[in-house]
Formats: sequence, structure tokens, C-alpha cells
Amino acid sequence: MNALRNSVRLIGNLGQDPDTKTLENGRKVTHFTLATAENFKNADGQKISETTWHNIVAWNGLADIAERFLTKGKEVAVEGRIVYRSYEDKKGAMKYITEIVLNEILLLRNFKGQEKEKEE
Repeated sequence: MNALRNSVRLIGNLGQDPDTKTLENGRKVTHFTLATAENFKNADGQKISETTWHNIVAWNGLADIAERFLTKGKEVAVEGRIVYRSYEDKKGAMKYITEIVLNEILLLRNFKGQEKEKEE
């Protein structure tokens, strides 16, 4: 049960192309946003759709996969852990961020061996 203590699974669509960076220590990190949608009917019977945006972080091998295969709009399933962090911006105000650090990623629909075209 320890594996369930901080675990989240989501299926959604990328809101942007992934942003990949190689750090000074050689580690690779990729950031992207993922939109999940929930559809339901309200008390008046109207269909309501609510979208929630999630900040996703992938490291090393998963960062490579995200960089190579993911683009805005693609549907993926992700599994990871929730991380909360804060920092002070240039004006001295505290900023708080909630992210999902990936343990696994599953490429859904229309991925059959499709790799992003590299810009040359």
C-alpha cells in the first residue's frame, strides 16, 4: 500500500508542446501541461464540461520520450506523484506550484511509431 500514498493517474491532452532542457549536470527535464475534462449534467439537466490543467514534469528517459513523441493536443495517460514547491519571484512575492512528476507515460491514439519531425 505504500505505493498508493502519493500516486496520481490521469488521461488527458497536451496543452502545449513539451519544453525540454538539459541541465548543467547532464540530467534532462521536460515540462508540459495536461488537460483533463469532466462532463456531467447540472441540476437543470444542462451538460457541463469542466477542464482541469495539470503541470507535468518528466526526467531523463521519460523526458526523452516526451520530447520525441509528444505534441500539443496528443492524448496520453500518465502516472506519477504530486509535488508541491514554492519559490520567490523577482519582486519578492512567494509563488506556489503543484506538479506531477512522472513515473510512467502511455501514448494513446494515433501514436503508431510516429516520432516528431526534428527541426534542422
